[in-house]
Amino acid sequence: MTPELISLAKQFRLSVLAGGKFTANEALSGEEYLLHLLRAERTAREERATRERLKQARLPAFKSFDDFDTDFQKGVTRKQLDLLAKLEWIDGLYNLILIGPPGTGKTHTALAVANKAANDGYNVAFHTMDGLVHILKTREISLKSQARLRWIKKCQLLVIDELGYLPVSRGEANFFSLISELYENTSVVITSNKGFDGWAEFLGDAVLATALLDRLTHRCQILNFTDESYRLANRKQIFNN
Repeated sequence: MTPELISLAKQFRLSVLAGGKFTANEALSGEEYLLHLLRAERTAREERATRERLKQARLPAFKSFDDFDTDFQKGVTRKQLDLLAKLEWIDGLYNLILIGPPGTGKTHTALAVANKAANDGYNVAFHTMDGLVHILKTREISLKSQARLRWIKKCQLLVIDELGYLPVSRGEANFFSLISELYENTSVVITSNKGFDGWAEFLGDAVLATALLDRLTHRCQILNFTDESYRLANRKQIFNN
């Protein structure tokens, strides 16, 4: 390629051409060559965008729907997982609440949803409840927290893991205010070790818990994971006997 061609490719941000990554059959006509070039550029941009969405999502691990053991965990069926994987419920602004003891597959399911959504073009944010509370507590003094909160509000999907493990009060963070702002704009996935009757305890306010649940459950699928811990049942030991 000539220096001028490379310069023009950079000017118009045609990365596959500017970086010398594009090759095509020399026998192609001008129109066919241009079509191949633009298709390659589209693919490269889609791949970059996917990598950026996954980076912004901050998923702590890769989980997929295919890896979920529905034979062990009876709280969710393969048909239900298939419906969740279609992600149509995100377009419909439905929420998903996963309730059950530790180790029963709640976080696996939430991560599978988040990973699929990020790869399919949705903006996603994943946080533990403790991490989200920290962002809300420090948003007035931390540029990082401010930036992260802006991203969360741009997302089509917010996953909140481990809600209920630690108490949350009005003084610590205005969690209710965030959920109210996201209401009917963003789908929320929540994993919790507590049933709804226990939410008032860790939120420290029965009225607040009722208002929060009113918004979250307006359009919502609730799944109960009630079997034993998969991690405990499949634990690996140092000693064989």
